Amino acid sequence: MPFANLLIELKGPVAWLSVNRPDKLNALNMATLADLQMAFNQLRDDPQVRVIVLTGSGPKAFVAGADIAEMQALSPLQARDFSRLGQDLMLSIEQCGKPVIAMINGFALGGGLELAMACAIRMASTTAKLGQPEVNLGLIPGFGGSQRLVRLCGKAAALDLCLSGQAISADRALALNLITRMHPPEALHEECEKLAQHLASLAPLALRGVLDCIRYGAEAPLDAGLDYESQMFGLLFATEDMHTGTSAFLQRQPAVFKGC
Repeated sequence: MPFANLLIELKGPVAWLSVNRPDKLNALNMATLADLQMAFNQLRDDPQVRVIVLTGSGPKAFVAGADIAEMQALSPLQARDFSRLGQDLMLSIEQCGKPVIAMINGFALGGGLELAMACAIRMASTTAKLGQPEVNLGLIPGFGGSQRLVRLCGKAAALDLCLSGQAISADRALALNLITRMHPPEALHEECEKLAQHLASLAPLALRGVLDCIRYGAEAPLDAGLDYESQMFGLLFATEDMHTGTSAFLQRQPAVFKGC
């Protein structure tokens, strides 16, 4: 179905999803959050889609934050619900069971950085700027930024970014593990497409297993994480893709995975 504030393009097994409010630097209002939630639900349930690339329309921004004009008029209770709407979306992205790549083509600030942090892989342009500037508005991050930053970058970096409200360069973000890959602006789309197509060629159930194990293990004690990994490892032996992959390896042939 068409969305008011999103563009979706399917390139084989890869879905390209763009926040499409370039005149507002792709700021997240309630309608856009709702569109994103519905789009991710649809893409999660589409067996033809194996990988999702999330980006922003226009040359300036991935997502430059929440829509301040809309947010300013909220009551405290409405603001809490707005925060939970955003947090629910981020959890849906993390838990969709498919690799989601954030292609950060410009500003990723506030809610935009929170959106990117919910993705499994973050690829940024060398010119991108990232940050949590909410303190400049008399606020704190509301879509999970204070929680995911500390998990991705550590307490010291999370405090620095959230307390200062200052944006950082892509170089600094890479050093902090806030992004995972960085490319010149003219190469970003091509490199992202290469990675997305590579991931789409792999066994979908194995990719989901990796996503689930790492997400669970990041929050669990080591012994619980190891047990979860063993259970997942065993379950994958029941899949056709496991037998396809091991047979292809032994026969020195490329594997074609069916996702079952």
